[in-house]
Amino acid sequence: MAKFFGTDGIRGEYGKTLTSDIAFSVGNALTQIKNKPKVIIGHDTRLSADVLTLAVSTGIVQGGGSVIDVKTIPTAGISFLTQSERFDFGIIITASHNPPAYNGIKIFDCSGKKLSDSEEEFLEEFFSTTHTDEFGGTYQEKITLQKKYILHLLHSTDVKFDGMTVCLDASNGASFKIAPNVFKMLGAKVNKIACKHNGAKINKNCGSLHIESLQKKVLSTGADVGFAFDGDADRVMAVSGSGEVYDGDKLLYILANYMKSQNSLFANSVVGTSHTNSGIMVALNRNKINLIRTDIGDKYVIEAMDKMNLSLGGEQSGHIIIKNYAQTGDGILTALKICEIMKKTNKTLDQLFDAKLIYQENINLPVKDKFKIMNNESVTALSNKISNEIAPAGRVLIRASGTEDKIRIMVEYPDRHKAIFYANQIKSLIEKI
Repeated sequence: MAKFFGTDGIRGEYGKTLTSDIAFSVGNALTQIKNKPKVIIGHDTRLSADVLTLAVSTGIVQGGGSVIDVKTIPTAGISFLTQSERFDFGIIITASHNPPAYNGIKIFDCSGKKLSDSEEEFLEEFFSTTHTDEFGGTYQEKITLQKKYILHLLHSTDVKFDGMTVCLDASNGASFKIAPNVFKMLGAKVNKIACKHNGAKINKNCGSLHIESLQKKVLSTGADVGFAFDGDADRVMAVSGSGEVYDGDKLLYILANYMKSQNSLFANSVVGTSHTNSGIMVALNRNKINLIRTDIGDKYVIEAMDKMNLSLGGEQSGHIIIKNYAQTGDGILTALKICEIMKKTNKTLDQLFDAKLIYQENINLPVKDKFKIMNNESVTALSNKISNEIAPAGRVLIRASGTEDKIRIMVEYPDRHKAIFYANQIKSLIEKI
């Protein structure tokens, strides 16, 4: 089991659980598994982005590798450029949806895919050693490469958004400039929220985890649709013209139905996770679309898509992978494709969504030792007891967050009050422990 890597790269509070020494080790380890690697690197807007970028780059250069730094760019931009520009590795310095004090390191292979669990574990084996090349490598800034990612986004749709009003919340993160510019280039009128290079306020009361401001903006401006990204823009949430929130489950459903109608949904199947609402599964099955569930984590969704050669997958959190265009979750791309569907069908989001969701009570509980909780027999016993009581109509899911010191509790049941009651039972037990 990897010591440093979690479900989405290395993640931690800068200066405490994530340090410059760790970042250096990551960069240098890459030179120990690949001779003189070519690496592209970028970051979001966090205040610790520069120091971690330089630390990773120093590790690479000391080991004889070459680094191209494209500065502030969404995670999907690094994934795309790694593949299209034929780099050996791509690195994005970001803590995604986490608070400003946190940061992280995500690594992509030459195909633009995140490293697998086994590849991350293998890389960690070299953290304890340092390779120093006789002559060293090179470091170069090349922000102009961002234009190739922007062109990729523009070419991902054949529709112009003339006449559409779109609200965008960039979470003061990596998409602060690229997202509004792309939508404007495609003809949309854009209203902006939190579209600033402001790492001190990244994800703070804005973005995909704080959708309220976007709802107000959409309603007050009469916009057709709104989109909220997280700090590195690999997630997206949407708001319809009526103010209804569309999470990853709902967006996945809309995309799946449209792609099936266009014969572009391979095997008429879509990949979700254990968290995907069962109401989505029922509605997809009604439309003769199969839902395949994986563990929570976008890289597990992608691994399942690769294994079965499927074209669409995603998570409730807003990670959507459209394989014809991207090797990882791309919030901007997903937003563009949703607008494309709205344009081509001449329908609103509310008209495109007809699934009946089953109520889910979700609780994110901060804890000191999430592994202690997950291994506690009392928690397991209560979970099993509740699962038996609400089966077959309901489900219980208790898991440790892969990116934060939290336990995530989900109870899915048609009766809202009972779902809340059972979820709070679990919460109370964990708090006592």
